[in-house]
Amino acid sequence: MNTAELPAWLTSVRTSIEAGATIGAFDGAQLVGSARYHVMQQWWHGRSMPMAAVAGVKVAPEERGRGIGTAMMTRMLRDVADRGYPVSALYPATAPLYRSFGWEIAGGKYETVVPARSLASLIGPDDSVPAPAGQGDPAFVLAAPDSGSPAPAARFATMAPKLRRATPDDSAAIVAVKGLVHARLRHCGPNTREPWELRDWLGDPEHFAYLADDGFLSYRWARHADEIDAEELIAASAETASALWQILASHATMATRIRVCLAPDDPVHVLSREPDAELRRIDSWMLRIVDPAAAVAARGFPAGVTVSVPLELADPALPANAGHWRLEVADGQGSLQRAGGGTAGELRLGARGFAALFAGSAIGPLRLAGLVAGADAAADDALESAFRGRAFLIDEW
Repeated sequence: MNTAELPAWLTSVRTSIEAGATIGAFDGAQLVGSARYHVMQQWWHGRSMPMAAVAGVKVAPEERGRGIGTAMMTRMLRDVADRGYPVSALYPATAPLYRSFGWEIAGGKYETVVPARSLASLIGPDDSVPAPAGQGDPAFVLAAPDSGSPAPAARFATMAPKLRRATPDDSAAIVAVKGLVHARLRHCGPNTREPWELRDWLGDPEHFAYLADDGFLSYRWARHADEIDAEELIAASAETASALWQILASHATMATRIRVCLAPDDPVHVLSREPDAELRRIDSWMLRIVDPAAAVAARGFPAGVTVSVPLELADPALPANAGHWRLEVADGQGSLQRAGGGTAGELRLGARGFAALFAGSAIGPLRLAGLVAGADAAADDALESAFRGRAFLIDEW
């Protein structure tokens, strides 16, 4: 952490302490370990729910091996459950401890590396696909101002969204726009923070941010002067996505590469003229279903999928979650209701298996890993259809 980041970090820590979201482990008067969680929203198939983002789990090196980490995570999970969070997520420094409490790998954080020259002109839409009513002429080829390939400005002007530089006063608007994008694109996994957490970040003079009605871009020049690091580029329409990419493309005469955190299925791989956009999984994150019934009720599901499957859930760390359930999904809504025991065809799974299923993992690999058992191929197909999605995070904490 550099000196410039210290004030924002201290503010974040104080807020966590005041909210009772920080745990300290003491040996007498000596602090030997600490952990905390951030209050966020997480989006699952376009719907959000409260999420406890676990962070800063630390034990003093000379105190490790005494069970301090286990004691802190026991208290952490109990507090998160008592406060009614349906789900919790974390980036693991080591996975075994968190797996022992029911967290499981759910998805990745992805970085796309694009040569700046590939953004000098973006491929336009298929001419055989009609534009939505009221959108105007959708055909476009965007060019960087100094690329030597002129953009058809008259055609682009009919579809260009309103963009403006974002300031710290736009924090709440940015959170709202990010939520709108996640909802429209039926995203699985990404989080949104509280507006106050964005203010210092947006006030950094080396940080550039642009806001539209349905999109957001933030970036800065990397330590290597010929690279741009974009923390986020999200948009809910072709017009806004293209306009945001155009901003990055305007640096093509100075930058050789652009690194940007995106959804793994972002259309830049289709829009760039050459197939040289490289997708990298740069981190993995873990999910814990803290309240199964609340998590299923809050999650979005594909509108055309109908499911009725009995489950038997084991959860030693949170015994109140254990038992027999019936999962019902219809019309984009889900429910998990208590059921009688011994139902034929139950899918048997623990907290880790349920977290992986919730995050869109295929059931076949979960069976091979010993995380689920029972039921049959028809139930597997139905569940995979209901929970489908490639879970990802853009943000770190």
